[in-house]
Amino acid sequence: MSAVCGGPARTLRVPGRHGYAAEFSPYLPGRLACATAQHYGIAGCGTLLILDPDESGLRLFRSFDWNDGLFDVTWSENNEHVLITCSGDGSLQLWDTAKAAGPLQVYKEHTQEVYSVDWSQTRGEQLVVSGSWDQTVKLWDPTVGKSLCTFRGHESIIYSTIWSPHIPGCFASASGDQTLRIWDVKAAGVRIVIPAHQAEILSCDWCKYSENLLVTGAVDCSLRGWDLRNVRQPVFELLGHTYAIRRVKFSPFHASVLASCSYDFTVRFWNFSKPDFLLETVEHHTEFTCGLDFSLQSPTQVADCSWDETINIYDPACLTVPA
Repeated sequence: MSAVCGGPARTLRVPGRHGYAAEFSPYLPGRLACATAQHYGIAGCGTLLILDPDESGLRLFRSFDWNDGLFDVTWSENNEHVLITCSGDGSLQLWDTAKAAGPLQVYKEHTQEVYSVDWSQTRGEQLVVSGSWDQTVKLWDPTVGKSLCTFRGHESIIYSTIWSPHIPGCFASASGDQTLRIWDVKAAGVRIVIPAHQAEILSCDWCKYSENLLVTGAVDCSLRGWDLRNVRQPVFELLGHTYAIRRVKFSPFHASVLASCSYDFTVRFWNFSKPDFLLETVEHHTEFTCGLDFSLQSPTQVADCSWDETINIYDPACLTVPA
């Protein structure tokens, strides 16, 4: 079903910029970072947008331009002003929203597009992972100018790299080689290889409430849940999207709720513990929908962005009513 949002969406249109990733600040309520690219990321430059909600919708707080498309963004976990983006030229960029110019630092080691970047969430470590079309994952300490380690093993493009919110030094990656892989920084190698789909996997995420549960989203239009204690078969499969799933996120507030966005232009909300697992379909975009995030401060708030040049913050109806 196509449900109406629980309240009016705050929308900002950014002409000539196609949205790839949207991430809420872990510090400032409502602040949103959006990584964008010109010409659908095929050519041209990129812009990092920092947005704040206001009475009329969304206002632009700061924007930073880069000379190639920006495909992902992650906020620092120890400084409310700092974030990192990744780009089509193989580089990562470190930005400071307190400064009008930037970037503060550029990390250039990947030899092809970098599609994913994520800042670790466990206490006591400030590490970043990046995943690239060059089939490698790189580990970074943002205070050091070069990578700490390079992880090899994937046999195709790496689309997604996500830290475990529970286990220090542990991250997951998803690839065009149809596998989900779990890596251990301390061992500098892969722990588990899961042949998760018979199609390219464009996204993965960790459950915030279980250290053993992950979800994958793939070109086969399916979402699959994986329990790391037994990976022979998925613990759930969610069907409904009609084109490739571009991004999937677990809710930080509801243990069995997740959201996905797709090349079918929709954002869908799911509860994998219910027989009727599809909670809501939001259809407010007119192009590929690539960026998606849950607010860390508000249990009902979600952001998304699309190739239709719009960015939305809204409260889907399914999150505003009792589960």
